[in-house]
This record gives sequence, C-alpha cells and structure tokens, in this order.
Amino acid sequence: MARLAVFVVFVLNGVVFGTWAARVPALATQIGANEATLGLALLGASIGLAVTAPIAARLCAAYGSRPFMLGSSFLSVLVLPLLAVATTPLQLGLALVLLGSTVATVDVSMNVGAVAVIRALKRPLMPQFHAGWSFGGLLGSLGAAAAAQAQWNPMRHFVTAGAIGLVMLLAVAKHAPGGVGEKHRDEPVAQKSVLKSPVLWLLASIALCSAIAEGASADWSALFLVRERGLGEAAAAYAYAGFSIAMAVARLFGEPIQRKVGPHRLLAAGGGVAATGLALAVLVPFPAAGYLGFGLTGLGLAFSFPVVMDLASDVGRRADGTGGERELGLVTTIAYTGFLVGPPIVGGLAHASTLTIALGFVGLVTALIIPATLLARQAGRRFNAAEASGVNVAATLSSVAPCNASATSNDRSG
Repeated sequence: MARLAVFVVFVLNGVVFGTWAARVPALATQIGANEATLGLALLGASIGLAVTAPIAARLCAAYGSRPFMLGSSFLSVLVLPLLAVATTPLQLGLALVLLGSTVATVDVSMNVGAVAVIRALKRPLMPQFHAGWSFGGLLGSLGAAAAAQAQWNPMRHFVTAGAIGLVMLLAVAKHAPGGVGEKHRDEPVAQKSVLKSPVLWLLASIALCSAIAEGASADWSALFLVRERGLGEAAAAYAYAGFSIAMAVARLFGEPIQRKVGPHRLLAAGGGVAATGLALAVLVPFPAAGYLGFGLTGLGLAFSFPVVMDLASDVGRRADGTGGERELGLVTTIAYTGFLVGPPIVGGLAHASTLTIALGFVGLVTALIIPATLLARQAGRRFNAAEASGVNVAATLSSVAPCNASATSNDRSG
C-alpha cells in the first residue's frame, strides 16, 4: 500500500501541474500579457520551486517525508484556484510563487518516499513512480482541453480539479510512508557535503537541461501552436497531452528498459530523441509536425528525472539503507533553476525574435544531455571505485588519470 500511496501522490502532483500549465493561453488572455510579460509571470512558479526545494530536502532528512508529502499536497490543490483570480502579470506571478513552493515540497517529499519504497522492494521503480506524475499531467491537460472546449473559465476549472485532487489524497493518506528522520535516530548521522560531489553536479546538469526542455514544452507548446501554427486553444492544449502520453507510457515500462540498457545509455539516448523532437516541431511548419515533435520530446525526456533521481539517491545512501535526501534536494534544486531561467529566456527570445527561434534554442540545450551523461558515467565509476577502496573521493575524482575499475550496480551496463 505504501507503493500505491506514493504513486497516487505523484499522480496528484502531475494533475496540479498539467491543470494550470495547459491553461496558460487562457491565463495570458486573462492578464493581458504578451510573450515577454507572460514569461516573467511564469517565473513566479520557478522562484517558488527553486527556493523551497532545498528547504524541503533538509526537513525531510530531519523529520521524515510523510508529513510534508501530505501537507504540501493538500496545500497545492487549495492554492490552484488563486491563479484564476489574477488580473495582472504581477498577481499571477505571486500566485505562482505560492503554488511553486507547495509543488516543490510535494516533489521532494514524494521522491524521498519513492526511494524508501524502492529500497524496501529492491527494484528500480523510479520510472514507474514518475509515470504516475506523467499520467497526472495527462489527466490535467485533458481536463484543461475539455474545460476550454466547454468554455469553462479558469476559476470553475481549477476549483473542480482541486476538489478531485483532495479526494485522491484522502483515499491514500494513511498509507503514505514516512521514513525515520535524522532527528528521531538513536545515533547522530554524519553528513557529507553534497556541494563537493562532482557526480551530483553532473547529474544535476542533466536534470537542468531536461527541466528547461520539459518546462518549455509545458509552458509554451500550446501557445506555440496557437500563435505560430494557427490552431485554436482547445486543439493546441492536446500538444501537451501528447507530450504527457509519450512520457507516461515510456516511464510505465521503464523498469525493464533500465535493467536492459543501463541508466546512462538510457539518459543519453533520451536526450537525443528529445532534441530531435523539438527540432521537428520548430523546423517543419505544419501542426502535425508540432504534435509529433512534442510527443517525441516527451518520449525522450521520460527517463531524465527518474533515472537522475535514482542515481543521486544512491550517491547519498548510507550503510543502513537510509540517506540520499540531501542529494535529492541538491539535484532537484538545480533542476528547478531550469524552470526558473526557462520561462524568461524563452519569453525574451520570443519577444525579440519568434517563439519558433526560442524553442529551437531549447532544443540545443536539450542536446547537452548527451555529453553531460557521458561525463556523469565516468565520474560515477570513479566515485564507486573510491567508495569501495575507502580512499578520498574528492581527490580521486579530481585526478586526471581515469579509473579502470569495472562498473558497479549504479553504472550497470550504462
């Protein structure tokens, strides 16, 4: 039941995100924003995410993830309708700061809960948990498309979605795992500095590139198809639905795929597919190419977050099977800077040129996942070899000579 409870929280978090992200065109009209001012308003969510994530990680490490997973999930669905009362870009930005803070806490705590379940079951289930988030995003975006087609205003739509979210949360709340926080352990826990780990920084850079691409697809795909390809709002909302479907299906079958090809090959191949998808969407001037391109982008990005989270938690794992919360917090925080810088960059580039050029730039950023993954694999091998031999990890990683030790379970066949 703990596995199901965490999965439902992933779904709920995706529903919240997909619900408001797919209604960006309606919100833009509501506040009278162009691409540049809308990008600044969307920055609010990213600020809330980036500021709150490291705090949430420290709290989960100290007290366990359960109270923060449940409390922040409850708050996120209550905050959602606040977006519908905004009438200026500033008001929307402030509402998004609050929503971003609650979503960040949900994100960190649900990943910590997922790690606890994964370690208990000894299975690479992280892609399946993130499939729950993608299915939630799909449900949220389909609901947004239906609401737009029925000409529901954002308030009616967001209140309805929030009520459904509360029912989902109440159904599984008592089964949510919590873990043992550091404050409740009998013995003090020695803390490593996560800021000094090259492996984590490389993993975080992969998550950063992925977040920029994912955020651009969520925030701008519908508006791109409306303003650059001439589609209606309801039809354009299905672009993010296609993105979410591709991502969700790929993640659902992630466990056997990750076992077969290894995490690093999976990350590199996914980066290539995502970059190709964005290139297709922006270079081929037909709506069908846009749908296909964003679908490929979702497929390629499907494993970036879950696999990176899996690898990051292993870096911080202690001998007793606990640990990894702070490592997840660092990677999540860096990833959220992608959501932080993505909206104003895309909005600014679109305002100075076109949204097509702006999304083309995002495609180039996405392609950087490939070299970052190759470097992360090499650094991970050195880290594992240093851990096994008991030598100073930082000194080993800074060495010029490569380590020829065989890959461990973190590296698998990747």
